[in-house]
Amino acid sequence: MPGRLRSFLLIAAIALLSACKQNQVRQIPVNDFFKTPEKTFFRISPDGKYISYLKPYKDKQNIYIKTLASGKEQMATSFTDYSVRDYSWTYSNQIVFTQDIIADDVYKLFALDVATLKIRSLLNLNKVRVHILNRNRKNPDIITVNMNRRDPANFDVYRLNVKTGELKPYIINPGNVTRWYPDAEGKIRLAKASDGVNETILYRANDKAAFRPIIKSNFNDRVDPVAFTGDKNYFYALSNINRDKTALVKINAENGNEDKVVFASDKADILDVSYSKNKRCIELVSWEEAKPQKHFLNDDAKRLYSSLYKKLKGTEMEIVDRDSAQNNFIVYTYTDRNPGTYYLYERSGDKLLKLADINPDISPNELCTMEPVSFKASDGLLINGYLTVPLGKEKKNLPVVVMPHGGPWSRDSWGYDAEVQFLANRGYAVFQVNYRGSTGYGKAFRKAGFKQVGGKIQDDITDGVHWLIDNKIANPKKIAIFGGGFGGFSALYGVSFHPELYNCAIVQYGLINFFTYLKDVPPFFKPYLKMIYEMVGNPETDAEQLRAISPVFHTDKIKSPLLIFQGAKDPRANISELNQFVRELKKRNVPVTYRLKENERSYFKSEHNRTQMYDEIEKFLNTNMQVKP
Repeated sequence: MPGRLRSFLLIAAIALLSACKQNQVRQIPVNDFFKTPEKTFFRISPDGKYISYLKPYKDKQNIYIKTLASGKEQMATSFTDYSVRDYSWTYSNQIVFTQDIIADDVYKLFALDVATLKIRSLLNLNKVRVHILNRNRKNPDIITVNMNRRDPANFDVYRLNVKTGELKPYIINPGNVTRWYPDAEGKIRLAKASDGVNETILYRANDKAAFRPIIKSNFNDRVDPVAFTGDKNYFYALSNINRDKTALVKINAENGNEDKVVFASDKADILDVSYSKNKRCIELVSWEEAKPQKHFLNDDAKRLYSSLYKKLKGTEMEIVDRDSAQNNFIVYTYTDRNPGTYYLYERSGDKLLKLADINPDISPNELCTMEPVSFKASDGLLINGYLTVPLGKEKKNLPVVVMPHGGPWSRDSWGYDAEVQFLANRGYAVFQVNYRGSTGYGKAFRKAGFKQVGGKIQDDITDGVHWLIDNKIANPKKIAIFGGGFGGFSALYGVSFHPELYNCAIVQYGLINFFTYLKDVPPFFKPYLKMIYEMVGNPETDAEQLRAISPVFHTDKIKSPLLIFQGAKDPRANISELNQFVRELKKRNVPVTYRLKENERSYFKSEHNRTQMYDEIEKFLNTNMQVKP
């Protein structure tokens, strides 16, 4: 063989080998995706002297504290039974935190003195839920909380001294208030009441005055107070009254009249507002189109974010905490391929210090882009969603996992999702559909989903799958469906009524029977039942419809392999009914694998249980989709 030809063939072989290696995607270990974050939930003390965060100790999340002046870090709690669930600082440098003792259904509230690291038990409540409403600068040892201790169906408001443990009733719920809104000083001057269908905003000028109604609306409309303006007779609210898209408005508290629209988008609902308690002003509003959007309403906030964007290019960003002087800020950044990073920004010195990556074992370069997509449903309605394609793969003839979101009145959003990236890393395209009823797209789109559970909501998911097939994105012989909660119902519905589309289904804490789901709601959820009847169906007047769509009545229709996960302490699950459902499927020779985990609610908190679950999901998909690693 001539030397020149040999050289050419050698170069070609090397190039081919190099290309093959480039196309090989490293299989990231399951635990790297789903392990407990190494450091997360960073917060800063009001005086700016400390930062705190959660870090695992013996597989349980505990509080750690770092002194900024010295750099010294200490473990402040050392629980090995149950993780710290959440926490917040008071103005007296106490940290108030909670634990959910799942085995006993007990909710515990503690206070940690940062100076001594001594822990005091504040509340130990069986089957009671507690929410911290406000901390008070004028009375730094006092926090405002609401809880359903007196009556499981109603949340009363209390003042709690975090140093002495003294608990004093502040407002007793008359029986119809579903939410309380404190002002900057912790005084409750606004409340929302509901009869299940109609909602009323109540106002009082001070603690001595009686609450009186100022705004009445149907649940189809939304009025959510945000904060009082500098003028105490006005407050900001998110409202869609007399408009399709939720806007930020200013309302006269004396008569409930809308004074002006502060900001609105014609493309999407305003979903969130950043409010500065120190300056008594709205800093920015945010909403979601294909990707997150922000609009600044305060020049100081705009300058701050502009400075940060220059330092942290190519990321989405949120300021999650700040000190009282507004000099030190905790900043969280993320992308669709990055789980997130926390930073400390010192404004006076324009210094940015990286605190921690949430998951340093994940390399964004190995992950996949989440692409916004849209398609027309069979009735012409525009449906949006996201498609994540495996790294190095063409958008053609791909095995697909369809992931309908829970809710159903929620949505999928652009950003990092461990489940999505795990599946894409294993070679599956992941398809997420914001079907009609999903939030963020306006009132009409949300109402289009009313009483369409098992109807047009499911049709939107089916239409999306057909769109993938028609555009030759999906391999029609390799499609799975995977969801949790209502997404679990959608997965079971898919394999029951469209068995030709799906190879298999994965269900996490799935909804299998709308009758028992509505009957067994927690007492504090009962004020919303009439609204749910209007949105989903009434067990009495819509019994035929609910029976027609509930998977528990249609075991004869299911033939595809199932993988089901359930936490035994999930308060919304009827475990005996689920067990019977699985037995019926097995009697009919349906290939079903069922994993019931003790001491878990809907989401598995144990890292061991999570890793085991996704190991099984990987094997299950490999078996039923026949995708080569």
